[in-house]
Amino acid sequence: MPQLNQILLYPIKSLDGLAVSEIKLLKGGALEYDREFAMVDTANHVINGKRNPKVHRLRSQFDLPQRLIHLNIQGDSSSESFHLDRQRPALEAWLSSYFEQPVRLLQNLETGFPDDPDSTGPTIVSLASLETVTSWYPDLEVEIIRRRFRTNLEIDAVPAFWEDRLFGEPDVPLPFQIGDIQFLGINPCQRCPVPTRDPNTGTPYSGFQKTFVQQRRETLPEGVSRSRFNHFYRLTVNTKVPVSEAGKILRVGDSIKLGSQS
Repeated sequence: MPQLNQILLYPIKSLDGLAVSEIKLLKGGALEYDREFAMVDTANHVINGKRNPKVHRLRSQFDLPQRLIHLNIQGDSSSESFHLDRQRPALEAWLSSYFEQPVRLLQNLETGFPDDPDSTGPTIVSLASLETVTSWYPDLEVEIIRRRFRTNLEIDAVPAFWEDRLFGEPDVPLPFQIGDIQFLGINPCQRCPVPTRDPNTGTPYSGFQKTFVQQRRETLPEGVSRSRFNHFYRLTVNTKVPVSEAGKILRVGDSIKLGSQS
């Protein structure tokens, strides 16, 4: 039976993630702590890998129970630590110095800052999909592909691209369950330039998107509507979570079932 193999959170949007064994669902449909913060400039534009290549060289480790972040620059062994709440001005000052521009941290405790504001639930992919995508690039490893696509939930015990069955026709959310939590599959996630770059350095991988599009088109599972793919630079599934599921706990090992709760 398909089951949840990994839960990954990204407490500050665009920075490194961490794996947890369980997590609570928020009222707005997001996983607690995921994209809780976003870095913004003076025009309130999000500072991310799409706009600023320095994001890729910034390493972050989180201690969520203690509300701590440890920051260092790729290749530098020294690090700085900050409390996410009590030391936020000092953290913003450190980030401002690193990015060489004023940086503020915005916080959202209901939906976080998802890439798709209309689909605030976690993104989903299968481990087999990540392994298959990795096979398209002989010099890359699964962990690097995982870091390039930055998905929240990974499913095991299914074939590659099994998650494509978690969405249906446009404007028709598809219900499924993970454990006792109801989800609605919305659409295959459109990817940005970030997956084409080395997550440690930001260096572009020549031909990454062209190879991905060609292979994704050829490996689309039978029965998946091609009408949902105006292009094939799509991977993972965007979701919504009904308000009724707020406060429930998602756990590694939970089984996945198609359809509504009985």
